[in-house]
Amino acid sequence: MTTALPDTLAEIRDEFLELPESERLQLLLEFSGELPAVPAEVAEHPEMYERVAECQSPVYISVTVEDGLVAMHATAPAEAPTTRGFASILVQGLTGLTPEAVLAVPDDFPQSIGLTRAVSPLRIAGMTGMLLRAKRQVRERTGLPPTRR
Repeated sequence: MTTALPDTLAEIRDEFLELPESERLQLLLEFSGELPAVPAEVAEHPEMYERVAECQSPVYISVTVEDGLVAMHATAPAEAPTTRGFASILVQGLTGLTPEAVLAVPDDFPQSIGLTRAVSPLRIAGMTGMLLRAKRQVRERTGLPPTRR
């Protein structure tokens, strides 16, 4: 089980795990409707986005670090609600954290939220890809080394 999560991600994980497995997919779909819109200053610069190749759907992420805090932005099509839900979870969970806190998020966070039997392994791999790319972008923007576990 994943440990030492930032509060927001821990709350999201716990929210999933408190539900019966049969209801977790519905919660993920609810998160898909909560993906924040990308601010204009990011949307106007597509070069800031990185395509998440691990996702079958066209998902793009951008991470900025300003005043010592991370902001993650993502786009995912409405026709891919599970992928969009995963993107929403990460945007909500990583935005506002320090770079160090983002880098400390365990790489297995996507496996820890109790959806491995509700969605395909390919979808879990996509969320893992989003997380790893976000962490890499944080390292690129800050010069911080990878976190050792």
